[in-house]
Amino acid sequence: MTTSSSTPLSYKDAGVDIDAGDALVERIKPLARKTMREGVLAGIGGFGALFEVPKRYQEPVLVSGTDGVGTKLRLAFEWNMHDTVGIDLVAMSVNDVLVQGAEPLFFLDYFACGKLHVDTAAAVVGGIAKGCELSGCALIGGETAEMPGMYPEGEYDLAGFAVGAVEKSKILTGKDVKPGDVVLGLASSGVHSNGFSLVRKCIERAGATLPATLDGKPFKEALMEPTRLYVKNVLAALAAHPIKALAHITGGGLLENIPRVLPEGMAAQLKKGSWPQTELFAWLQKTAAISDFEMNRTFNNGIGMVVVVDAASAQATAQTLSAAGEQVYEIGVIAARGEGAAVIVG
Repeated sequence: MTTSSSTPLSYKDAGVDIDAGDALVERIKPLARKTMREGVLAGIGGFGALFEVPKRYQEPVLVSGTDGVGTKLRLAFEWNMHDTVGIDLVAMSVNDVLVQGAEPLFFLDYFACGKLHVDTAAAVVGGIAKGCELSGCALIGGETAEMPGMYPEGEYDLAGFAVGAVEKSKILTGKDVKPGDVVLGLASSGVHSNGFSLVRKCIERAGATLPATLDGKPFKEALMEPTRLYVKNVLAALAAHPIKALAHITGGGLLENIPRVLPEGMAAQLKKGSWPQTELFAWLQKTAAISDFEMNRTFNNGIGMVVVVDAASAQATAQTLSAAGEQVYEIGVIAARGEGAAVIVG
């Protein structure tokens, strides 16, 4: 049915429901309140959120990070599993900020859709709030954009922004990494939020022969397991031990992320088999029929965070992280690079 040129049109007629947006904000407010921490002066509801860097910092340097969830969202749409992708969103940014030695302070999110479904959006933001709470990071603002015609029905996109702080004298640059240093690997919780274009191809290839469970979890839950938040445990280890470098293993896997924190002329020699391959990654490798090299370049392959320490501190650092709940593996050593690759697994 068409309307005449004289018929009044509302924003809702154009596809934007202001009342739904207001309802979502009211659902979000109590979730955000659970994440409040020192430094928050004004959070959700204003035109801009206010945050004061805690006074315990003497020479604070702000560290920022932004990321999304990638094509993992397609599985969230298809499987109607929206409550964990918000944790992924937070983890992708706060784990990056952590690599500089920084404590995440606050987080903002961007949720965009064609039509706002309050229950779905609230589930997503609930995950974001949970991720912030688990990483000691305040959810102090964000944007919900309802844009008719821009996204198919039932779909949305996410982006997140984290800001942290570190003492200027304690910024991790990796400049002191030297031959003989030990490479520790912290176990991932699964695929995390990278490589899902290949994951989806594997699901398509497997067809009706999908396994019922992987690593003791229903198949869908195993794949949608959110990215592990390393913040609190690694910050505790940083406070107790002289860690030289950290690497968040995201897109590009072990082979491309570890070199980002190594000085010129250094290489990481990783020992094959020094950490276990989970059923999930074994299934992906078999289904995709790809080499060990491609597994380590595409996925985290079981290691979500790398910690580089001197040999004398390795055991104590590993013990601190293990006691905090991390699965820690000694996966290699640092050596002079020579003419070889920056990361060698053998």
